[in-house]
Amino acid sequence: MKYLAVLGRLPKLSLAELESLFSNVEPQTPTLATFLSDQAPDINRLGGTQKLGVELPGGYNGILDYLANLPDGKITLGVSDFRKNTRTFKAQGEALKLKKILQRNGRSVRVLENKAAVLSTATSHHNQLAEKPNHVEIMLTDFGNFNLTGVQNITHYAKRDQARPARDAKVGMLPPKLAQILINLCGPLKSGSVVLDPFCGTGVVLQEAHLMGLKPYGTDLEPRMIEYSKRNLDWLGCQTYEVTPGDATSFTWQSFDAVAAEAFLGQPMSQPPADIKLKQEKERCRAIILGFLKNIAAQASKNTPVVIAVPAWLRPDGTYSRLNILDEAEKLGYNVKKFINLGPSDLLYYREGQIVARDIIVLRKK
Repeated sequence: MKYLAVLGRLPKLSLAELESLFSNVEPQTPTLATFLSDQAPDINRLGGTQKLGVELPGGYNGILDYLANLPDGKITLGVSDFRKNTRTFKAQGEALKLKKILQRNGRSVRVLENKAAVLSTATSHHNQLAEKPNHVEIMLTDFGNFNLTGVQNITHYAKRDQARPARDAKVGMLPPKLAQILINLCGPLKSGSVVLDPFCGTGVVLQEAHLMGLKPYGTDLEPRMIEYSKRNLDWLGCQTYEVTPGDATSFTWQSFDAVAAEAFLGQPMSQPPADIKLKQEKERCRAIILGFLKNIAAQASKNTPVVIAVPAWLRPDGTYSRLNILDEAEKLGYNVKKFINLGPSDLLYYREGQIVARDIIVLRKK
């Protein structure tokens, strides 16, 4: 089946996640991509995709056939128009046209008002489109029409992020969506696979691994972080996990199937560092991260995925200065993942004006 993905805030990172999991991923526009999958994808496992839709073949008649076969009862209908040069009134007009056709066939229809050509993720989520029977969103594009099959559950993301019992702003806040992306960049993992986070902090990667049906395994240099991770995993009801103190540059782990982690990001900063400060931070972070990669290379099995977020620092000209450790990683026994639609330098996660960004590195043990 062909699926449509509405990409997240950082579309290149979203594309990388899709490429790691599905076949024939094709970017269609800067915010849309299609891919093939034999099984219906679960959007709750995709951190970088805001909406998912499945293709409705047959052009406009395909949309009418789909709507005609909906179960009895009132229909809540939304239309998102991604076509080039569309306007808000066109999307609303398409929805009203479909409503008239359905009403002629005796159906009761409520049309969602379009405040833009595309319904927002919040609108789709709060109206439970694709979640409740007969709650429908049709997505129109220049390369086909799609029926919404899932939308990001922003309510659950907020709860997992903000309601956790153990949080510490001083060590940074890894967003749950990014934690999911780090795990998915490891590629398809079998249910119950052990996901190791050697810099587990408060356990965001561990909690997302658990929610994805994987077994969390975490270590951290700071014992307080270990207690935080345990509290958060217990809060989620996770009963099978391993979390223990350990220095990522020297610890010996038990067996694991994949590594996904936010590595040491250095000192928090409120403004771009001076050149001398940046040099010091780079040297400090480089030593710890390469020490970790050397340590785990001796323990990981062949083809084990190792996905880590490392720091990149905002410069006064608006660019980010990276660690640039890919050559060193290859010398330590890793292959660098090659993506079809983007390069390794595209995997940067940041918010506008963020001083310390996350540069994501995707490796596999040789």
